[in-house]
Amino acid sequence: MKKTFTINISGTVFHIEEDAYEVLQKYLVKLKNHFGTEEEGKEILGDIEARIAEIFTEKSSGEKDVITLAWVEQIIETMGTPEDFVEEEGEEDEVFTSSAKRKRRLYRDPEHRVIGGVCGGLSAYFNMDPVILRIIFVVLLIVTSIVPALLAYLVLWIAVPKAVTTAQRLEMRGQEATVKNIEKSIREEVKEVKESYKKFKESDTYSKGKKKVEGAGEVTYNVFKLLLKVAVVIIGVILIISGFFGLLGLISSLAIGHSFVQGWPLVWGPEINFPDFLNYLVEPGTVRLGIIAVGFLAGIPLLAMLYVGSKLVFRYKSNNTAIGLSMVGVWLIALITLFVISTNQLGNFKNQASVVENTTIDCDSCQTLYLNLAEDKYKGYAAQGWDLNKLKVMEVAGERVILGNPRLDVEKASGNSFVVTVRKSSRGRTRETARDHASDLIYRFQQQDSILFFEPYFFLEEGDKWRDQEVHINVKVPEGGTIFLDEDMVDIIYDIENVTNTWDADMVGKYWEMKPDGLTQRELEAIPESIQDSIPTEME
Repeated sequence: MKKTFTINISGTVFHIEEDAYEVLQKYLVKLKNHFGTEEEGKEILGDIEARIAEIFTEKSSGEKDVITLAWVEQIIETMGTPEDFVEEEGEEDEVFTSSAKRKRRLYRDPEHRVIGGVCGGLSAYFNMDPVILRIIFVVLLIVTSIVPALLAYLVLWIAVPKAVTTAQRLEMRGQEATVKNIEKSIREEVKEVKESYKKFKESDTYSKGKKKVEGAGEVTYNVFKLLLKVAVVIIGVILIISGFFGLLGLISSLAIGHSFVQGWPLVWGPEINFPDFLNYLVEPGTVRLGIIAVGFLAGIPLLAMLYVGSKLVFRYKSNNTAIGLSMVGVWLIALITLFVISTNQLGNFKNQASVVENTTIDCDSCQTLYLNLAEDKYKGYAAQGWDLNKLKVMEVAGERVILGNPRLDVEKASGNSFVVTVRKSSRGRTRETARDHASDLIYRFQQQDSILFFEPYFFLEEGDKWRDQEVHINVKVPEGGTIFLDEDMVDIIYDIENVTNTWDADMVGKYWEMKPDGLTQRELEAIPESIQDSIPTEME
């Protein structure tokens, strides 16, 4: 009983006995030590292993065949050892070649091919000059028909294998694939390649081509360098212009309140009066500090743009890092200051509270209530540049007024009367403060018989700050009651639920009756004549 191993030689798996494995391993190690330091050593060893794998494959007749010691010794005897061909270094190549003759095999020669290597392989097989065979093939093409000659060439191209490995190339020339012959073949190939490269390098074509390539490379480098310089200058000019006018816009916005470069491209041009904007948000005493922090926070990057742009354009050197570090430090201080101010002011929005006012409509005989929008007294006045949650600032007769848009909804009443509920809400640092802000909101509506006129805006009292104030109006309609929405009411109605899921904009100009299922559209023709006679003239 002998141990067996599984080995991989040149991509092929074999089973080998233990004693045969040891001998084969020692043999390959000797070859590696001999060729390992050579430049083409790896290629020689690869071809030798490929030849050994080919011999083992030929000897194996089935998957259960195991490589024995006798097979390994026979391969070593056939291939030769490093000691054998070291002793023969003084002998001539012809003597060695003549002692290692074997039967030739037909391959296609890829090294001397013009099309497929068929003529090159035939010349090696018959030991002829490939040029002679090619002349014969051309003569056959001329004398005979072209089709048979081409067909024969294609058949040989497909049927004859290509000599890929060194062992196959030696076999094509009738030489034994021994270690010595494989080494000799590879060395000749490497020598041939070196000589061809040397001739090409010494030729006029190489020198002229080298000069052309170097000249083209130099021109390309200079053009690229010029384009890069132009691009750097353009970027620098853009940075200078943006930084300069940005600083002008920032200073005018913070100091004066309006930017005289407003709307210019690539510059700071806010559409709001920044100091006034902060006055409506933060508590007194922190506005000036906040403006200074914002000025440094936005101004230092703009100064950096000016500095970098001028360096790109004028290419001066500046190694004063103290100024740069100081500016970074000031910017960080401004950022921290603005963060502290913002965090403190956010406390003013911590709690929310509401104040509700209910008004029962005094009109017992009214079956239909007409909802109209009161006259917009601020129509035509321009807002002062900002809008926070439907709150905006208007300047009327030299005075600034903060106003917002209310929202109106319609619901079913629990009793038999029309009721208008006005819910005012606001935020504050405490619930009591939030309730005070909500109570200070001013909103009015008026009743004239069966007509209700709703103001289009609610107002903040003078001195109040923005605290997310809102006004929600609920018109509660008893079951069987009807409302008419005037066209102008589209400005304040918001998400009124109805049976047909009609959009708010499509509800105006129509009558709606409160039924058990909800608000339902009612056609004018269905209203009794007694009620139609009571509709005001302007409503009809």
